[in-house]
Amino acid sequence: MTIRFYDTKQATTRDFVPLNEGKVGLYYCGATVQGMPHVGHVRSAIAFDILTRWLENRGFEVTVVRNVTDIDDKILEKSAASFAEDFEADDDYIAGEQWFALAYRFEQEFASAYDTLGVRRPTYEPRATGHITEMHQLIARLIEEGHAYPALDDSSDVYFDVRSFPAYGTLTHQKVDDMQGAPDADPRGKKDPRDFALWKGRKATDPATASWPSPWGTGRPGWHLECSAMVTKYLGTAFDIHGGGLDLRFPHHENEMAQSMAAGHDFANFWMHNGMVTYEGEKMSKSIGNTISPAQMLEVATPRVVRYFLGQAHYRSQLDYRPDSLTEAASAIERIDTFIANALSRIHGVGPSEDFSIDMHHFVVTEAFASAMNDDLNVPMALAALHETVRRGNTALAAGDMEAADQALQQVMAMTYTLGLDDTIEAGGAADAAQSAALDVLVAAQLADRAAARSAKDWARSDAIRDTLAAAGILVEDSADGASWSLKA
Repeated sequence: MTIRFYDTKQATTRDFVPLNEGKVGLYYCGATVQGMPHVGHVRSAIAFDILTRWLENRGFEVTVVRNVTDIDDKILEKSAASFAEDFEADDDYIAGEQWFALAYRFEQEFASAYDTLGVRRPTYEPRATGHITEMHQLIARLIEEGHAYPALDDSSDVYFDVRSFPAYGTLTHQKVDDMQGAPDADPRGKKDPRDFALWKGRKATDPATASWPSPWGTGRPGWHLECSAMVTKYLGTAFDIHGGGLDLRFPHHENEMAQSMAAGHDFANFWMHNGMVTYEGEKMSKSIGNTISPAQMLEVATPRVVRYFLGQAHYRSQLDYRPDSLTEAASAIERIDTFIANALSRIHGVGPSEDFSIDMHHFVVTEAFASAMNDDLNVPMALAALHETVRRGNTALAAGDMEAADQALQQVMAMTYTLGLDDTIEAGGAADAAQSAALDVLVAAQLADRAAARSAKDWARSDAIRDTLAAAGILVEDSADGASWSLKA
């Protein structure tokens, strides 16, 4: 089956053919590490993690690059504020913290959040501060080609000349004359208010440690320049997919594409952007108090449930959070886990300390699942195929058809692996995980006995098993998908 993705630049869904047979180069924008991870960061990472897993499922060798922006105006501002006399430390910010220490600390918070939610580490995760030389080379090339110029005032800034590049605006389908310069940008030294900074001359308020020497004066890189320099180093001047959140399309990705192509690079073959997360239909905003963070989600739900919720919508669509969203996701995870536990116990006799695996080199996902994933990574349809397989597996278990149930089991495990639901790190560590696994198997065995009793119309035994579980604080609910259980609140 042909894989098709929506390309933002061409505004159409088209066949995906890698530039190099059997290999895929994927770059997606990581975080500016100025603060704790927010839900948008994590949703984006999960979307491109699922993309990576699916490409690997289809037999591609995928090189993934995700950058870390560890030098930026906001990072410097947060650090500077921590030295103010009236600064009040909180759970996130520390008094008197140098910018590089702040950036590194939050970088570790992002790594922890990604790990917890099963986002695999990229092949390379370069930091902006480690690629100043490559940025200087790119700036020099752009000046030489007539696409960049040193500031017209006495600063050490260098700007990209947007009008020198006729294709500027093609990623976001805009005309230069219809654009406005950034509202907070200083127009001094520019030929045009829409020109953007490639190099920022050092300001008197900047710490000396946040500046580097350059042919144009001491300073630091512009935000857009960083990605172009890093992706070229690790994936070359032409690569397969560039990804990121929809909010990065303009100006970040538009500027990134312009400066790279102006330097003579073919750059990205596909542009893929994930949608935003809203709160009951409204844009999340701290000012109106309707934000929800990954950390807050993890306080009330397991990492697998949070991952399921954040990954369940089509990556290009808006994902809306509601107070009951995680409850619904938990129910979906429970249906999957109950079937897996029942099948492992009844078919393979797997106990709490035993492992069961499938050949990850020959995934046995269903045709419906594969068709959905090949169709622009249609995860909602893929999840429908996953839950249909769970229903089929439960029906086979109830009928005693262990061959059909085992096939469904392996397909379900393959699909959950592809969606990254098996790689989350559950809170509480190995001890809690072992206890949870043990409980899963014991309850699954009871539910399997109850299903057999119900199949034999032995209602007395079925009720007795249910009552025993209830006495232990375990609620059993019957549905078309089979029995599920939960602990009493």
